[in-house]
Amino acid sequence: MKIHYDIEGKIALVTGANRGIGKAIVDAFLHHGAAKIYAAVRNLDSAAHLVERYGSKVVPIQLDLIRPETIVAAAETAKDVQVVVNNAGVFIASTPMDDEAGNSLELGMKINVLGLIQMAQVFAPILKINGGGALVQLNSIASLKCSANFATHSASKAAAYSITQALHELLGRQGTAVLSVHPGLIATDMSAAAGLGGAAEPASLVGEGIVTALKAGDFHLFPDSMAKRIGSAYQHFSESIIETDISEYRPVKI
Repeated sequence: MKIHYDIEGKIALVTGANRGIGKAIVDAFLHHGAAKIYAAVRNLDSAAHLVERYGSKVVPIQLDLIRPETIVAAAETAKDVQVVVNNAGVFIASTPMDDEAGNSLELGMKINVLGLIQMAQVFAPILKINGGGALVQLNSIASLKCSANFATHSASKAAAYSITQALHELLGRQGTAVLSVHPGLIATDMSAAAGLGGAAEPASLVGEGIVTALKAGDFHLFPDSMAKRIGSAYQHFSESIIETDISEYRPVKI
């Protein structure tokens, strides 16, 4: 069942809101009429430029996905939130053969996966009280396609995507829309640090895409050119398997 959601007039929380994709999401939401954005960041000063631009429509709050107590504290402040965007994450990549592979994977799982689980556990009850709302999870095309050089990052994103599928089913029962976002090459500090900035596209594609996808009631968003190519190839599998109740499948008698 599709849940259509319009950001206009809504109160949202965006993790990692101070730069890159997070900032683009804040810009898009406010452009499309969001009433207020909680800019959830590790360092409150890093959101000062958003307050300078948007005034009281942006409320900085501290949140660090590796510190569960900050998630709980943020929820105490943002009791009126209707849309939660879990954009923050970590990019620490290793091949399976690197000496640091274990450490890279452990940190990626702790932030990208356990952080998502904790965000959902803390904020889902609030979204339910406030009418259902929406949970948006920033995954990646890396959740579908593993590159050897970024293997541990891909593994953490694949795990986060798996959790997002579960949340789509579970939170849908309380009327909460869940959107899984899979950017490809987007111009951010993270992509530049990974040496992928050359063909990167603007982060605004992600922010605007989220607004459109929520209205359409979509579960997946592939916002940029590279992501769209992968999403197009993935679409049939997604519609037939990922977005379908697996209990509908029955053994074939031969």
